[in-house]
Amino acid sequence: MGDGGWRGRLGPAVGVAPGARVDRFEVFFDLVFVFSFFNIARSTAADLSGRGLLHALLVLAVLWWCWVVHTVVATRIRIGEGYVPVLMVVGMAALFCFALALPRAFGDPQGGIGGPVVVAISYVVIRAVHLALFLRVVRDNPVERRQLLRYAPELTLSTILLLAAALVPLYLPGTSMDELIRDVLWVTVVLLQYGTGLLANTWGWEVTSAEHWTERYDLILIIALGESVISVGLGSNLIGQSPTWPGMTAAVFGIVFTAALWWAHYDVIGPAARIALHASQGRPRVRMARDAYAYLYLPMIAGIMLFALGAEGIVHDVAEPGVPVGQPAHGPDVPLLFGGVLCYLAGNMLFQLRTLHTLSWLRLGTLAVLAVAIPPAMHLPGLGALALLTAICVGLAVAEVVLMSEARQALRAVVFEERTAHEAGEAAYRARWRENPPGSAS
Repeated sequence: MGDGGWRGRLGPAVGVAPGARVDRFEVFFDLVFVFSFFNIARSTAADLSGRGLLHALLVLAVLWWCWVVHTVVATRIRIGEGYVPVLMVVGMAALFCFALALPRAFGDPQGGIGGPVVVAISYVVIRAVHLALFLRVVRDNPVERRQLLRYAPELTLSTILLLAAALVPLYLPGTSMDELIRDVLWVTVVLLQYGTGLLANTWGWEVTSAEHWTERYDLILIIALGESVISVGLGSNLIGQSPTWPGMTAAVFGIVFTAALWWAHYDVIGPAARIALHASQGRPRVRMARDAYAYLYLPMIAGIMLFALGAEGIVHDVAEPGVPVGQPAHGPDVPLLFGGVLCYLAGNMLFQLRTLHTLSWLRLGTLAVLAVAIPPAMHLPGLGALALLTAICVGLAVAEVVLMSEARQALRAVVFEERTAHEAGEAAYRARWRENPPGSAS
């Protein structure tokens, strides 16, 4: 795998081992996604309308597809080794430009096309970096090279469609059709991307390390949950004014129900799904990785963004000086809050069904309770609506701890045994360094 020139000096690209974990550079790369999620939430809060929400979800779907392609590449090549970080910095810069331009992805208020053009060009650069790395991975395998060609139409057409969406105002200036055509083009891009992933079946790739794949997606979900906390804290202006009891109470409710949603995935479902992916091999593993992680994490991420928008609006009103505490939440805040949690839990249930082939009647009942609670919650004070949602989410967590006690203990025993064996193996390997330190003469 030797390379000449700058690549040779930096070191070669290194393949991913079956037991690989997430690379530190990958976490560094994720920081730009943190900003992307945050910027989508901020721009949507500034235009909280039906069309604004549609645009936010479309942009999130395209951004998430870039993330999926990135994780597919990272299943085959270590992102932080050799010359690869240099290319990834180029991708990070393009992704940062993409994130900066997201609020103007559907056009500037003055009718300019700068924002949409930057989005389209940044998207091309991101995908080009991933394509270059993947071509490097499959260069010696003609079968994989042919399979990679299946994605050429998606990459080409999605790029053309995004550029066309950016240039629509030049050809239809001031007409009532330009916004509709731009929306249709973006919807077509999303359908093309995710449809290609389904039609390509096993995608021509393999999940070498199930540990790396599951950890990668678990980390991005935590990042999204953390971004929701940041969004509520900054967007509701809690930092910009003196603390009040209603404001602090609302903030505590926000943290508690977000922690309950974290628990809903990471207490049982996430660890059990990780074991299920480890247990599968070949095409079944690839299909599970695609369906459960690449696809079904998206509604969970979208749900987080939606409930963060609702919580932000409610906390802002509750903490605003001079606003009566008993005043009902206004606008779409309550439907966004409860609907976002519904979307998150529904996506998590589908994830559970796909990975573990089970459904929880308790969670189905919780979804029904959340749906039924929306109309009365709209007439409650904002603090009351937050308290009701928190009670439902915490109640779900408590009920699962009580009713699933044996299953939880059995799962934890398996996970503890695995970790103990893994740590013992690492300790035994590193004990050799005391006798023969790295770099010393053997």
